[in-house]
Amino acid sequence: MKNSIKILVYFVFLNIVFSQISLAYVVSTGDFNKDFFVTWSPSHINTSADGRSRSLKLDQESGAAFASNDMFLFGQIDMQIKLIANYSAGTVLAFYLSSDQPNRDEIDFEFLGNVSGQPYILQTNVYADGFDDREERIFLWFDPTEDFHTYSVLWNVYQIVFMVDWVPIRTYRNHADKGMAYPRWQPMSVKVSLWNGDSWATRGGHDKVDWSKGPFIVSLRNHKIDACIWKGEARSCRAESEGNWWNKERFNSLTWTQRRLFKWVRKYHMIYDYCQDYKRFQNNLPKECSLPKY
Repeated sequence: MKNSIKILVYFVFLNIVFSQISLAYVVSTGDFNKDFFVTWSPSHINTSADGRSRSLKLDQESGAAFASNDMFLFGQIDMQIKLIANYSAGTVLAFYLSSDQPNRDEIDFEFLGNVSGQPYILQTNVYADGFDDREERIFLWFDPTEDFHTYSVLWNVYQIVFMVDWVPIRTYRNHADKGMAYPRWQPMSVKVSLWNGDSWATRGGHDKVDWSKGPFIVSLRNHKIDACIWKGEARSCRAESEGNWWNKERFNSLTWTQRRLFKWVRKYHMIYDYCQDYKRFQNNLPKECSLPKY
């Protein structure tokens, strides 16, 4: 109970801090119809009259997807999501940024469904210059199907921070000076997709989508994009300025409070870390695994 109270206090503190930071530089309208376009199966996407909320449907006919109208280089992206309740095995909801190039950069949240009574798995991944193999997986400390929670990416010249309700669950630092690839030149669009991933998503593909329990619905609302809109050159987006608040030096690492939360997540909720998978990498772990995470 004591730890739960401490975590709640941290949640509130971080929420206030990030809300104050973000207010002045929101480039999104908050309207899904104005900020995004449908890329797959418009019949499986339903948007509220005011454009502030949206749902995606997966059934035997199709899944659904949409992408941002603009591309961005650095910033913070927030999305409130409520996942599929009850049986969701085989389904995948992806909320991610992607450059769509052959040597693409990508920053991924992937929510892997499960059989009834078993928890969702949140998988994160980073592509840098076309290379990935950087998966991490956690169990969330709440039921993500009962209510909306905020999933965020802070991406700047120093680091990428994955956050859940402003709690940092993962970092990926810019170690380009040590020869490591980092997403820093290619603009990325914001994307969301719901699809059938039952060949791999749940217990390595053992548990399949049960279409009799569909259709499967994911709900989204209150998106916020504070980011540098790509205008064809990287210089303005890489600069530290009032508009580019995310590139200010105080965001070059996690704060003391964030570090405590980060360690808590990794100690009690992490179930897979590629940096601990010696078998997969034949005892030759990627170089960034031995470098600082913040």
